[in-house]
Amino acid sequence: MFTQINNFITWFDGVVWGLPLIILILFTGILLTTRLGLLQVRHLGKALKFMVKNEEGGDGEVTSFGALCTALSATIGTGNIVGVATAIAAGGPGALFWMIVAAFFGMATKYAEGLLAIKYRTIDKESHVLGGPFYYIENGMGKQWRWLAKIFAFFGAGVGLFGIGTFTQVNGISSAVTNFFDPDKAHTVALFGNTYSWATVVACLILTVCVGLVVLGGIQRIAKVSQIVVPFMAVLYVALALIIVITNITAVPAAIVTIVKSAFTGSALAGGAMGTMVVAMQKGIARGIFSNESGLGSAPIAAAAAQTKEPVRQGLVSMTGTFIDTIVICTMTGLSIVITETWNTGLEGVAITTAAFQKGLPFPPVVASFSLMLCLVFFAFTTILGWDYYGERCLEYLFNRNKAAVATYRWLYIICVFIGPYMTVAAVWNIADIFNALMAFPNLIALLALSGVVVRETKDFFKRHKNYEF
Repeated sequence: MFTQINNFITWFDGVVWGLPLIILILFTGILLTTRLGLLQVRHLGKALKFMVKNEEGGDGEVTSFGALCTALSATIGTGNIVGVATAIAAGGPGALFWMIVAAFFGMATKYAEGLLAIKYRTIDKESHVLGGPFYYIENGMGKQWRWLAKIFAFFGAGVGLFGIGTFTQVNGISSAVTNFFDPDKAHTVALFGNTYSWATVVACLILTVCVGLVVLGGIQRIAKVSQIVVPFMAVLYVALALIIVITNITAVPAAIVTIVKSAFTGSALAGGAMGTMVVAMQKGIARGIFSNESGLGSAPIAAAAAQTKEPVRQGLVSMTGTFIDTIVICTMTGLSIVITETWNTGLEGVAITTAAFQKGLPFPPVVASFSLMLCLVFFAFTTILGWDYYGERCLEYLFNRNKAAVATYRWLYIICVFIGPYMTVAAVWNIADIFNALMAFPNLIALLALSGVVVRETKDFFKRHKNYEF
């Protein structure tokens, strides 16, 4: 019975994350890119300036940079380390090329999400902000579409509580800590009918306390922690990857040629001459979308809380999230793996990236492993924080801002973090994937329906600020 259910979940996961969703997300990104006149190229410089220069006098709960860091806390996660490795192992080095292509068009999608989040957000008498896909569906498309907004909010709350937000991330942290400090499981304790390493138990307790202290403080505390942790972990990880690239600089040209050639010819390891390019494309695009979440509708929930008066301005700031997440961080991971040639060694998942760091960094293997473990822990921890915020906002919409419901959700979230390391997560990952994909469909429908609003707002902003010194 359980085997049949698990097989169905796995099959359904493959269906919802199949070509129809990938094509829809890509189509949305290409359409917006075209209608906005390659905005992600023409205005990337302005976007990066806006990212670090907060707007004065705008309504909202956190700064624009704080809202971006909250969004990045949920997107920069284990997918940047494990997901890239998995995509390249399955689809060859060319998967990285398609990942970057998806991110390029995804920047336009993320821009539209951030813009609409500000334009259609709701601010109550207590200056509490609510916004995101459910509000731009209801306020932008009309009250008759509220059912679509409810569907998005339901799946969003589910993903946060039972999927990507808790179990999978906590399990990733505890596994990384245990594999480093007690790989042979020499120090164990019997719990819940199974045997666990003390490293797992201690990591679980520390993580639960840290998550509880942050999430009980709400968006302001989540944003404050994210503004410190996200830039730190991103800079640390990119610096490590840059060391690999610089110390192996002679291998970089060949690696780039391999990535581009493999994107169109595929890899022999991807299976058969026929379809290898398709595998590279599918794995790269799917993993890129999963990593930066462009089109899924999660990031605009955080963007809505930004202190700003200009929807276009926040759209540009939101756009930098996809640039940082995929075009910078995922590219650095992919280059490290291709340069060190660890993708075709038979290893899987994080073991591929670990081997790349051990082989590529001019440090002892134990230092390289510890550095990667540290990045994994920080990446997963901030993803937990980001998804708690998303889940809370979805629940607020579903229960008409009921404070008791939100408080209950927070405590349930902390409990899920506590029990995460002791759960079997194979099915949970698939369920989380399904919920995440089902979040995307209502959001993409809204983005396509409101694309005209995005274009008009954009033209109006740049017309008004034609002579403005950015």
